[in-house]
Amino acid sequence: MGKSGEAAKRLLTLAGHAPESILTFDGKLESAQFRDPQVLMNQKPGTLVVSPGVPLASAWIQDARKNGVQITSELSLACATLETEKMIGVTGSVGKSTTVSILGAGLEAFSKTGFVGGNLGTPFADYAADVIEGKRPRADWVILELSSYQLENCEGLSLDYSAITYLTSNHLERYDNLQHYYDTKWKILSLTKDALLLNREGGDLVEYFHKNGQPEQVKIISRSDKMLTSLQLEKAQLIGQHNQDNLALASALALSAKWPASAIEGMKSFKGLVHRLESVGTYKGIRFINDSKATAMDSVLIATAAAHDTLSKPGRLWLLLGGRDKNLPWQDLKALGNLKDIEFVFFGECREIAQTKSTLPGRSFARLGEALCDILGSAKPGDTVLLSPGGTSLDEFKSFEDRGNYFKKCVSEFTLGN
Repeated sequence: MGKSGEAAKRLLTLAGHAPESILTFDGKLESAQFRDPQVLMNQKPGTLVVSPGVPLASAWIQDARKNGVQITSELSLACATLETEKMIGVTGSVGKSTTVSILGAGLEAFSKTGFVGGNLGTPFADYAADVIEGKRPRADWVILELSSYQLENCEGLSLDYSAITYLTSNHLERYDNLQHYYDTKWKILSLTKDALLLNREGGDLVEYFHKNGQPEQVKIISRSDKMLTSLQLEKAQLIGQHNQDNLALASALALSAKWPASAIEGMKSFKGLVHRLESVGTYKGIRFINDSKATAMDSVLIATAAAHDTLSKPGRLWLLLGGRDKNLPWQDLKALGNLKDIEFVFFGECREIAQTKSTLPGRSFARLGEALCDILGSAKPGDTVLLSPGGTSLDEFKSFEDRGNYFKKCVSEFTLGN
């Protein structure tokens, strides 16, 4: 009964289902009618609208399927209401939120009806409900961020164009192995009518493409492609080579979809996402960067490279690592130990796992606030403090947004206190 669950309930009610026929379940939230799945199943529901956060492999859901219960999702309910909308879907281990937001900035430059949402921002069912209620017109273009969880359960989803930004280790607490995770992401190809675009610099992406038959429907995109060089993407607001790759992928999608030139200019003006390499400001000569959304090792490596490359000499980079583990390869961060002028500070539930596997030196603290307080007692003008944790936020916070906002609040209090 998070955002997608509430949106699904709203859409079902608008579609004519009696409110008393809609049962709500959540293993944690007390606002739901049921907290125990077996008690819920004693009500003999005919359909389960399963949240992306609930694994379909859960024993009780598998039992329900075997007993003839229909399994669907918030995404599928919304897809059943579509008529004329053109659809673009974006997935990837990292970079998908930024790429979707870049596309959204391009769409806003020429469309009065476009919708951007899905895993990022507004649930798709809320769009569908707004259309049914007459609160908004049908979109000419719909751009959806699609997580691997959503791609597991998306019957009825049909995309005109799609993109994969990056493949790297993520969510291995949910999938049998890395291949299983990558195969789930690759499912987006079977949902795409026209073209699937891949980022050439997308980690394991190109290698995976070659191992899977190199289908003609798939196009590999590089920022050095001739069709993109004339767009002067290097003049975009976003910083970092990884964002040039995200922008190139979004621009190639826009060209494929025959969007107007104004869309490209709109995308180049996009300044970045909150909580993703977000500049918090420079106070007392110390620069602060909020990258709370980084919950994969490649995200941490990308953010660290961007922050380190822009250090003010002879400043140091303070990197905050930790949170809650999700069976990720912290050993991939070993290479950061070769960087000069960098200090590692570990925090949260997985601090010992992260430090042991990465073999990186540094102090360790139970909570983010304690770690940040320690840094603020040592940092000097010219230094950069980067929160790019690698772990999820759920050991201490409600979400990565909550964690990022806490970081910014602490920075603000530090500023006022000095």
